[in-house]
Amino acid sequence: MAEERILVTGSSGRVGSLLRARLARPGRVLRLFDLIEPPALPGTGAEEVVTGSIDDLDVLVAALKGVDAVLHLGGYSHEASAEEVLRVNAYGTYCLLEAARRTGVNRILLGSSNHVAGFHRRDEQRGEVPGDVEARPDTLYGWSKVAVESAGRLFHDRFGMDVICLRIGQCFATPRGHRGLAMWLSPDDCARLVEAAISAPEPGFRQVWGISRNTRRWFSLAEGEAIGYRPEDDAEAYAEKILANCGEPDPAQNLIGGSWCDLPLGEPF
Repeated sequence: MAEERILVTGSSGRVGSLLRARLARPGRVLRLFDLIEPPALPGTGAEEVVTGSIDDLDVLVAALKGVDAVLHLGGYSHEASAEEVLRVNAYGTYCLLEAARRTGVNRILLGSSNHVAGFHRRDEQRGEVPGDVEARPDTLYGWSKVAVESAGRLFHDRFGMDVICLRIGQCFATPRGHRGLAMWLSPDDCARLVEAAISAPEPGFRQVWGISRNTRRWFSLAEGEAIGYRPEDDAEAYAEKILANCGEPDPAQNLIGGSWCDLPLGEPF
């Protein structure tokens, strides 16, 4: 049986580091791509390392040779100047998609964010917010993730590539604050989401929320379930501690982006 090879960009980042051991499988090789060589971690399986920049098309073409699927986590995960977030997140994603097209890699998972929809108000939604809700970014970072998703749509429509945008809520070992009770994506569920997105037959273009099965969730799980995602964890296990530390949430503060909606545009934090 041939080895399955998955390219993981941004493999030295928080989410990439959380996933490496969780995605390890017999017969699978993770090809780790980042600006710096990722540190050794316990429990990881077969790995290869390629260093380079996400906006270097030639390097990406070489890195994608022999790859079956891509998990794209590389780029800025916070606010920065328009020039920087568009160069790294938007143009970098174009380079990745174009490199995949040139090398015949057809399954692309794009790491997106809840901040593509930050200015939606939860009280204006009819029930849980759907995975494909229209973009209303809350920051330049959120805007760049909208560009990431639209690039994926373009490459699906023009070239038939299977592209799944993972609109990640809050992926940490434990949920953080009030928003975490709704938006947490446990590391184990993150791995389950990635596995579902890799193996779903002919998904086409999809936008799905990356959250766990949280009791207080704001977002729909239906789009993820349609590709086989079955989250098992619930931030409610941490609710008593979070509420003791933070108090009850203010019901008037119901923008999806939370405090990000008030940040000065383009100022790093």
